[in-house]
Amino acid sequence: LISGTIGWFVLVSGQAVVDVVFWRCVIGGAMLLLVCAALGLLRRELLSRRELALALVSGLAIVGNWLLLFSSYSKASIAISTAVYNVQPFMLVGLAALLLGERITLAKLAWLGVAFLGMLAIVSAHGDGATGENYLLGIALALGAALLYALAALIVKRLAGTPPHLIALVQLLTGILMLAPLASYQLPEQPQAWASLAALGILHTGVMYMLLYSAIQKLPTALTGALSFIYPIAAIFVDWLAFGHRLSPLQWLGVAAILLAAAGMQQGWSLRRRRLAAA
Repeated sequence: LISGTIGWFVLVSGQAVVDVVFWRCVIGGAMLLLVCAALGLLRRELLSRRELALALVSGLAIVGNWLLLFSSYSKASIAISTAVYNVQPFMLVGLAALLLGERITLAKLAWLGVAFLGMLAIVSAHGDGATGENYLLGIALALGAALLYALAALIVKRLAGTPPHLIALVQLLTGILMLAPLASYQLPEQPQAWASLAALGILHTGVMYMLLYSAIQKLPTALTGALSFIYPIAAIFVDWLAFGHRLSPLQWLGVAAILLAAAGMQQGWSLRRRRLAAA
C-alpha cells in the first residue's frame, strides 16, 4: 500500500526527478544508517569486497530504475507506468535464462504471451490528456525501469547471505555518489515539497524496506509474490483519486492481462486444465 502512493508524492513534490531521487537517497540512507548501526550490521566481516562490488552494481541499477520510473509518471500516468512496470518478473525470468542458464517452461512462455497482449492493449490506448509521443515515451521509460529492477534483483540473489538492510544502505549510498554531481541543490521553498521528499525518504524507503524485509523473512515466497500485486492496484486508485486519471476499457483490459500473467507465472498456474489422475 505504501508503494502505491510513491507516484503521488513524486508528482506533488514538484521537483526535478534527479533531485527527488537524490533526496530520497540522502534521507532514506540516513535512516537506514541509523537502523544498521542499531542492529549491529556495520561490521566489515558482513560485506566482503566481492559482495560490496555486487551491492554497488545493484545500487546503480536500483537508482537508474527510480529515475526512469519517476520520469514515466508525468508522461504515461502513475497507473499506466506502474502496470507496465509489472512486466519485470518476465524480464527477470528472461535474464535468468540468458545469464544463468535457467530453463523457461512452456507455461511461463504462455503467460509471457498474455502479458505481451496486455502491453499491446495499453500501448494502443492513450490515456486522458496524454499526447502520443509522451505516452509512448512514458511506457518506454517504465519498461526500462522494469529491466533495471530485474537486473538488480538478479544481482541481489547472489547476495543471499548478506543482511538485506545493509544491501539497501549500500544501494542508497551509491545513489548519493551517483547523483551528487547532477543534483541542483536548489532547496524547495514550499512546505509540501519538503514534506513529500521527507515522506519518500523516511516512509517509502526506510520504513518500507524494514517492513518488506521483515515480511519476506516471515512469509512463504508465493504469498509474498501474491501480496505484491496490492502495489499496482493501489497505484491505480491513488492516480484516480488524486489526479482524476481514469483508464479506458482497453487500458483496464491491458492492466488486468499483465497482472494476471505476472500472478500466474509467480504462482506457477497452468493455462491448461490439470487432469486429475486416480491414485
